[in-house]
Amino acid sequence: MKIEDIENIELVYLNLKDYQELKSAMIQAYETMPDEYWEEKHIKTLIQKFPEGQVVVKINDKIAGCALSIILDYENLSDQHTYKEITSNYTFDSHTNEGDVLYGIDVFIKPEFRGLRLGRRLYDYRKELCEKLNLRGIAFGGRLPNYHAYADRMTPKEYMEKVRRKEIHDPVLNFQISNDFHPSRILHNYLEGDAASNDFAVLLEWDNIYYQKPSKKLTVNKKVIRIGLIQWQMRPYKNLDELMQHAEYFVDAVAGYRSDFALFPEFFNAPLMAENNHLSEPQAIRELAKYTETIVQKFSELSIAYNINIITGSMPEMKGDRLFNVGYLCRRDGTIDRFEKIHVTPDEAKVWGMQGGEELKVFDTDCGKIGILICYDAEFPELSRLLAEDGMDILFVPFLTDTQNGYSRVRHCAQARAIENECYVAIAGSVGNLPNVHNMDIQFAQSMVFTPCDFAFPTNGIKAEATPNTEMTLIADVDIDLLRELNQYGSVRNLRDRKKGLYEVRWLKDGK
Repeated sequence: MKIEDIENIELVYLNLKDYQELKSAMIQAYETMPDEYWEEKHIKTLIQKFPEGQVVVKINDKIAGCALSIILDYENLSDQHTYKEITSNYTFDSHTNEGDVLYGIDVFIKPEFRGLRLGRRLYDYRKELCEKLNLRGIAFGGRLPNYHAYADRMTPKEYMEKVRRKEIHDPVLNFQISNDFHPSRILHNYLEGDAASNDFAVLLEWDNIYYQKPSKKLTVNKKVIRIGLIQWQMRPYKNLDELMQHAEYFVDAVAGYRSDFALFPEFFNAPLMAENNHLSEPQAIRELAKYTETIVQKFSELSIAYNINIITGSMPEMKGDRLFNVGYLCRRDGTIDRFEKIHVTPDEAKVWGMQGGEELKVFDTDCGKIGILICYDAEFPELSRLLAEDGMDILFVPFLTDTQNGYSRVRHCAQARAIENECYVAIAGSVGNLPNVHNMDIQFAQSMVFTPCDFAFPTNGIKAEATPNTEMTLIADVDIDLLRELNQYGSVRNLRDRKKGLYEVRWLKDGK
């Protein structure tokens, strides 16, 4: 399947009513062992014992892949356990909610959906489940499907070491290692009938660094969101493909650290105007607007492929005969939302004839509610206050400023928004020069993540900051539960202490 054919992608718990479709998917996935698939009684038992551990990824409402798992007591894992022992001869009586390790029973992706990084999505879910249940880690026996071709001249240990050094390609083991699983030991006679692996397997493990030994003290599960900011270097590009290749590089980079969001700057695609530098400035930016639809589609494909929510920065877009500054939220589930710059700068209006937008809203994501304001909009506190009243936890601000004066306005206003609205604010801008693009000659930026100023946060309200005027990424974790604690118990409580009986902020469009 091609990414452009995907209308929706979701991860859901496995339901027994989906068994016939699941069976068909298993038969296609186990193409070398078509007679080996889980019977309905096995799936029913797994769902009854541990529903959270049985998940499927669906594309366009059809099963594309599946992950099955149980919980075991790590101390009871023998050094040379077999698949039958782990599953208690396929009864899964070995599962215990009192265990401390998530053990993977099965993972597969249907052949037609391979190449979409769905396997990584399933493993990311297992990691998140492991953290949520406070388990010490994940373990499973990994097959060595290519080992039979080397068994006459090297031991399984030698084979595994050569795979790790990239001297031999093993699709299963390479995938596990790339997803942060480390080999622990070689297992003999692990899976009966696995001739391709010569009946060997490798015990692969992933350690939960957040694991805490159970205690009688009450603990609070934190919601930690990882933000990836792209401080984009303005440079000439031959064409749109080259620009998007560069964009994918950064998406890949921040997704590699399991970031939940990637934020691009305002007008990051401005270098493409160079080919129309012979036109007037209003004409040149309208030519640039012709790329917007294609760029949004490509970003949506990247958000699915890399399992990350992408905020596209902003781009010019024509709506009828009017020119707007807009951006898009491309969620990793395949859905897309649009946002507009409400307040265009005097320069945008004078040079390009750009119009201000009229839409403002909070966006629901798998990481909570977020708001997005483009550059100049961050300097109008009413907008972020309206978003905060609708439940916004993180405000994203893609910006483009040419001088330090302009940057300082955006930076200090963004930091004020974090304090007054008890939220996180992430800003990302472009650096470098574009001598061949009129009205876009120079840029100045320092991307940052701001927090409220209280004891749970940095004293200066800066969670992370990039090096000024240098192309780079900035990755930071923000804890949403800290905002809840601030709202209830902070030294000051800006949202709760407002005197609504004296004043209010209202959105007047459509009578709101």
